[in-house]
This record gives sequence, structure tokens and C-alpha cells, in this order.
Amino acid sequence: MKVCIVEDDLALGRSLQSALQDAGHEVVWVRRLIDARHWLREDSFDALLLDLSLPDGDGLNALRHWRAEGLRLPILVITARDSIEDRLTGLDLGADDYVLKPFITAELLARLRAVARRAGRWSEDAGSNRWTCKDLLLDDARMTLSRKGQQIHLSKTEFALMRTLMRYAERVLTRSELEARALPHSEGQALDVHIFNLRKKIGEGYVRTVRGIGYTLESE
Repeated sequence: MKVCIVEDDLALGRSLQSALQDAGHEVVWVRRLIDARHWLREDSFDALLLDLSLPDGDGLNALRHWRAEGLRLPILVITARDSIEDRLTGLDLGADDYVLKPFITAELLARLRAVARRAGRWSEDAGSNRWTCKDLLLDDARMTLSRKGQQIHLSKTEFALMRTLMRYAERVLTRSELEARALPHSEGQALDVHIFNLRKKIGEGYVRTVRGIGYTLESE
């Protein structure tokens, strides 16, 4: 399942991203509504986690706007607003579920799976995707990368980078796309460091730098 998280709190955002990736899901995490709008236009998702109190606007207004535009994506609201009026308003505006902070992460993930399942966006075996590139095999369900049966040990970030590159093997991915999917809100040259480490582990001839744009996977 591919999930967009709209949450401005760094600690919570990182925690949610980590929990979802550990469960085998692909994650794009943004902290502002303007960035959420960009990703919803440019990519496709199976579910959206939406905070209501964001630095550049109110999540309820965004929810109203997206539903008016015809967005049918399952949306789960996560917020500290505990008034019955806010909860009813959120549900009436089209939220599929409404979870109060603080919450238990395992319960939130269960609720997320439930709304995605009801919308036909996820099933129990949906995480069994596998991708290949030359002699490499990436198993998303097991979160492993192997070559001819021998496992290559990757960090969580390296695995997220490799999964993204394999999933979009026909595209040149920009630096901002890779950063949003694998290491959002990192600083400096973190992406270059992780790409360097990934290349050391898988070898040359796989990840190609496209100067001035980003990276792509060499499939031939």
C-alpha cells in the first residue's frame, strides 16, 4: 500500500513513516498542505493520513476541497482536536475515519488497513510484490534484497531507496522525489551518502546518476 502522510510534527511523522515502512508500505511524508497538493496531483496513493492543524492551513478545509474536486482516496484524520463538533465535521466532509492523538500506532495501522480495504485499495496479500533488476531480486513483503539467492543487507533507508528505484525503473527520479519517499526532512547531502552506500553494497552498473536531475536504475 502506498500512503501519503500529512503531518507537521517531526517526531510523530518519523514514527509513522518508520512504522508504515516496517509493515512493508511505501510512504511519502510531507509537512505542509501545499506539498500534499503537489504529491496528490503528481502521484497515486492508496490512502492518506491527514493532520488538521498544519502550518499553512486547516486540514478540514483541505479535506472539503479535495472531496469537492472528486478525490476518492481513503482519508484517515489524525488530530488532537477532540470536540464532537470537529469529529462530526470531519466525517461529514468525507473523512473515512477520525483518530485522536495520542494514539497507539498498531491501532492506527489497523484502522488504516481497514479504510483502505473497504475502498478496495489493499488486501492481505498486497504486500507480496517483487521487483527484479538484472540479477537482483527485491521482496517487498520480506523487505529483502538478494542476488542469486544471497541476501544483501541494507539499512531501512537503503531498502526504501532501492524499492523506489525498482518500482519506477523506467523513470529518472528527481532528488526531491527520492528524498520524499525514502528520507524526507533529511539535511545536506544525505541522499548522496545513502546512494554511495547503496552502490557499495550492490555494486556498479545498477544506479545511474543523471546529472542535474537525479537517479535512475539501469535495467539492461
